[in-house]
Amino acid sequence: MTLPLAAFVAAAAFLTATLSGVFGMAGGLVLMGALALVLPVGAAFVTHGVLQLVANGWRAVLHRRHVRWDIVGWYALASLIAGVAVSLLSLTPSKPVLFLLLGLVPALTWLPQRWINLDAGRPAQAFLSGLSVTGLNLTAGVAGPLLDIFFVRTELTRHAIVATKAATQVFAHLAKIVVYGAPLLGAGGHGVPPLWVFALAIPLSMLGTVVGGKILDRMSDVNFKRWTRWIVTAVGGLYLVQAAQLLLAR
Repeated sequence: MTLPLAAFVAAAAFLTATLSGVFGMAGGLVLMGALALVLPVGAAFVTHGVLQLVANGWRAVLHRRHVRWDIVGWYALASLIAGVAVSLLSLTPSKPVLFLLLGLVPALTWLPQRWINLDAGRPAQAFLSGLSVTGLNLTAGVAGPLLDIFFVRTELTRHAIVATKAATQVFAHLAKIVVYGAPLLGAGGHGVPPLWVFALAIPLSMLGTVVGGKILDRMSDVNFKRWTRWIVTAVGGLYLVQAAQLLLAR
């Protein structure tokens, strides 16, 4: 891997971890698209999984007193089931399909709240979130907007939302690393950045998480929810344009 490409991955890790530290999901969406631009799809999934595992895990540690562990437990069980199911299908999307899915996922944030009667605070719905979110994560690379639907009607504060979502996503990204990483190991790790790149990017991802947390402390609950929706929508629009360009170039 060239130094400019390594610098790009490291910078993306820091900036997107900061974004996720503030909004809880937008960073993962941006990082997946950035990695898919410069890496093969399978390698992008694994790299995204490692970096987001660290970012989400560190965010959960920083905000651990706000985590709803009952939600995390049900999510983790469902995430394991979804990971096994997707691994048996052995599907890896092409780049145009990946960008198309990345572009469509943010549309979930615009579903009218009156249509949504989901609450991750309920055990059955926490389990459902694990199945659906991990399944989407393993096919589109990200599933933050879908996860957010399960938190729209909860009584959790912005800190509890960010902390609990971060803890659940540790399991989603573990599933991604295992499902996509195992085949790449047999192929000599095709396209996955070398370890020294991760050694550089991971501390930057942790630093970005800390910076994002500081920004979160200064933001109101109202602004938190409003800005999240518009940011992921704008990013999704860019991904749809990229998907169209890739499809037309074929």
